[in-house]
Amino acid sequence: MRLRVRFGRGEEVKFISHLDIVRFWERAFRRAEIPLAYSQGFTPHPRISLAAPLPLGVTSEFELMDVWLKRWMPPASFLMGVRGQLPPGFAIFEAGEVGLNLPSLQSSLAFAEYRVGVRTEKSESEIGDSLDLLLQARELPWHHSRGIKVHSYDLRALIDSLWIISYQDALCVLGMKLRCDTSGSGRTEQVVSALSPGDCPQFIHRTGLILRQ
Repeated sequence: MRLRVRFGRGEEVKFISHLDIVRFWERAFRRAEIPLAYSQGFTPHPRISLAAPLPLGVTSEFELMDVWLKRWMPPASFLMGVRGQLPPGFAIFEAGEVGLNLPSLQSSLAFAEYRVGVRTEKSESEIGDSLDLLLQARELPWHHSRGIKVHSYDLRALIDSLWIISYQDALCVLGMKLRCDTSGSGRTEQVVSALSPGDCPQFIHRTGLILRQ
């Protein structure tokens, strides 16, 4: 059986690494006595797959994870058992059975949506103008350094849509829908820098993951 699970990560655990997140879920499932299926080979491990790992410091209400079980169990029983093992900062919202032969979560991703807070000296109308200019651009050459390597790409191609959610006391909350697939993923902090050089996000919260149909 293959379950697709939606969970969230709060402020208390936003600096936990992806590997530690996976280990946390493995322990929580074992404590809840979930009948996990294991991989084959010399070092079997639980068959758990997370989509689009979050960067450190980012919270979320919409993370997706596939969990393989060695026998069928009601998704409601799975949820009830696991919820009793979760510490503050983790939440599990829903679980449903999906086909065993469906493509992997990672290969099925299309977009990720975010809510991003930016403290800025720009007015709301100036931010709106910046959004319009960026979205009207055909391309936006960008360079990103990782160690000694410099990656060059078109940031505009990774942006689907941008909008203002709220603006109060110089804190602008932006909505972002960014590409998130095997060919490239948009990064919220780069979009903020492109909109207003020198500004950086006060918080980043993922609100959705969108899969290809």
